[in-house]
Amino acid sequence: METERLILRAFRPEDADDLYACLSREPVVRYEPYEPFTRQQAAEEAARRAGDPAFIAVVLKEIGRVIGNVWFAPGEWDAWELGYVFHDACWGRGYAAEACRAVLEDGFVHRGVRRVVAMCNPENAASWRLLERLGFIREGHLRRNVFFRRDESGAPCWQDTFVYGLLREDRPGQGFMD
Repeated sequence: METERLILRAFRPEDADDLYACLSREPVVRYEPYEPFTRQQAAEEAARRAGDPAFIAVVLKEIGRVIGNVWFAPGEWDAWELGYVFHDACWGRGYAAEACRAVLEDGFVHRGVRRVVAMCNPENAASWRLLERLGFIREGHLRRNVFFRRDESGAPCWQDTFVYGLLREDRPGQGFMD
């Protein structure tokens, strides 16, 4: 897929350096279920993602490099899940919105997607604001439902999750999510 500023494509093993540049940064992975990547982990992950169609590499045309990814995976009942991670140097420029719009449009128009869900940490205001700009409706607030890290004593660091949904019939038509 291609948008005005982006190319959305499958990952390739040679994306390892770009993936490392993104996922080695603490601000980028702060709300993710993993720690910052090492170069070796990034190489392994690029190779793994190259075989996983749910991961979509987002390439900024201007520089020809991967600046992040969209994750779009099928679930039960024609519902899909959307996720995204972008290099922090690219935040606030509309790249995530542009990429997600393209993926959502493709899903609703060409894949028969009925519903899309997305989840994020309530402390990640940039993420839930993006979802709301894309037309998602906040459907739930799960309290202390998950943990990805432990504190110094080994106790789980529980966190909340916002749950969002977007239905195919929420699409107003030609100007979908403009």
